[in-house]
Amino acid sequence: MSQLLDQAKNFVAEKLATIKKPEATITDVDFKRVSLDSVDYLAKVSVNNPYGLALPICEISYVLKSAGRVIASGTMPDPGSLKASDTTLLEVPVMVPHSILVSLARDIVADWDIDYVLDLGLTIDLPIIGNFTIPLSNEGEIKLPTISDMF
Repeated sequence: MSQLLDQAKNFVAEKLATIKKPEATITDVDFKRVSLDSVDYLAKVSVNNPYGLALPICEISYVLKSAGRVIASGTMPDPGSLKASDTTLLEVPVMVPHSILVSLARDIVADWDIDYVLDLGLTIDLPIIGNFTIPLSNEGEIKLPTISDMF
């Protein structure tokens, strides 16, 4: 009897491993605007949904790091859903407080940008499987705004 249960578990595990899952990539991280308390950036995430039905996105969580330190983190609850059998472009707002930018002064003064690592978790509700998180990571440089960008 236990062999039959083990075979059933292995069968289900194999089938779940071969099920198509949505794929995502971080396509860009750009400056959005400057406010009184922070600099806002926009991370663009492209998600391909292989299913013929729309999939709800539970949440998007992010951590933005620079110089080995976390400079921004947060979650975006209920950002909508993924289009059926299509690619959806998601925009994730990331707010970096001015006080954090001051602590990164050495890096900023050298080349007027911030070297960053963005770790993002896209949690999707898949039928039968349940919540599934797609881990994403992107490294790059974010240019800081100039006076002309603010006006």
